Amino acid sequence: MTTWAGEAGVAPILRQMDAPPPPQPRWLDAAEQETWLALVGVLIRLPAALDAQLQRDAGISHFEYQVLAGLSMADEHTLRMSDLAAFTEGSLPRLSQVASRLEKRGWVRRMPDPVDGRYTLAILTEDGWAKVVATAPGHVDAVRRLVFDPLNGAQQRQLREIGRRVLAAVDPAGAGRFVPPRRRSGGPDPT
Repeated sequence: MTTWAGEAGVAPILRQMDAPPPPQPRWLDAAEQETWLALVGVLIRLPAALDAQLQRDAGISHFEYQVLAGLSMADEHTLRMSDLAAFTEGSLPRLSQVASRLEKRGWVRRMPDPVDGRYTLAILTEDGWAKVVATAPGHVDAVRRLVFDPLNGAQQRQLREIGRRVLAAVDPAGAGRFVPPRRRSGGPDPT
């Protein structure tokens, strides 16, 4: 048996019929799609190439190197784990696992922050510093060969500006700035 819902039952249906259609996706045109696929290729292949070089030449992953490099650039080679996680773009659980591996190798040690015991400090050891000093030249060579050598000065500046703009769109609170820990004077640039 069918019952009549009355006007109250029909009104939502009529409103739906009068509603404008949902907006269509802003599809990429051919040039935008080509640009997007080039960027995706860089996002996938560049980290893999840097990781392969570091694994081959130094026996560490790119993420492990970023942890060591971040600590090497910090005052007193020390950072809170939360700050180091932000620098490496890694989660605290991932960073904790990596820090445990680096501790076993004698390159990092951790301790409670004496200023605020709720935090844990990561400290680069002398052996860790030696690992950065030994690893940095090969890594910088790979970065230069893969990123900077194929570009002229104007293209490098454009890449920097493009990177900043995309980062600002991805993380508006960060204003498109990727800020490394404070730079210590002296020693190799572990970039």
